[in-house]
Amino acid sequence: MNIVVVIRQVPDLIEPIEVDSSGTSLDLGTASFIVNESDDHALEQAILLKESHGAKVTVVALDFGDVDNTLYAAAAKGADRIVKVPCDGDAPRPEAAAAMLAEAIQPLGSDLVLVGVQAHNELDGVLAPLLASQLGLPYVGVIRGVKPAADGGSVVVFKEFPGAVMAQLSVRLPAVLGILGAEQAPRYVPVSRIRAAMKSTQFEEQTVAAPAVEPQVTIRRLYPPAPAARAEMLSGSETEVAARIAAILREKGLVK
Repeated sequence: MNIVVVIRQVPDLIEPIEVDSSGTSLDLGTASFIVNESDDHALEQAILLKESHGAKVTVVALDFGDVDNTLYAAAAKGADRIVKVPCDGDAPRPEAAAAMLAEAIQPLGSDLVLVGVQAHNELDGVLAPLLASQLGLPYVGVIRGVKPAADGGSVVVFKEFPGAVMAQLSVRLPAVLGILGAEQAPRYVPVSRIRAAMKSTQFEEQTVAAPAVEPQVTIRRLYPPAPAARAEMLSGSETEVAARIAAILREKGLVK
């Protein structure tokens, strides 16, 4: 089985992120970047399939953020091939990113494309289904496990529905899967193995044309949340606190 995994860089939310002067996008000039969490799970799922069934794993990523370190870590985990797609400036919007990734993935002859089902810097997890549309392949998202089927031409996937209801589905290959979680947590790779991968891993660059894609959503304004009113701390006896709670509920019109 030939598996392609899409890896993305996202801003690290531990550090504050500012809105740029236009007021319509984030200022990523001083941001630090980390691997997208659900993409990391997609890579782990691919490595698990490789270890159990002899799959070949190719990682494809846009050259954005701190992607080189992430790709070396992917190689250290067991990825067989690394394809990096150059992109100028900031990360493209999901519509353009899907088109660029699809152009890089098409020549690879993949049986299965795994991509994280969501990222915290995109709206409603749109990249995975957009990528499937660009590739002309079926898509199933919110997946928490993948196993090859006995027929060799499909996979069994475990899809999570609201309320933590799990469904087992058979998906005919080739297909794109949006991974929410791998069958086990992404493995830790020692720094020594990543350094070894830096010496032995060769990145392949696949240059693609950045498409002029009409955005599906127009951002009119971004701004930090306005501070809300402070909480009122209640003190006194149980009777006094209960009386104050009742008064607050009456003031808000919740009780009469």
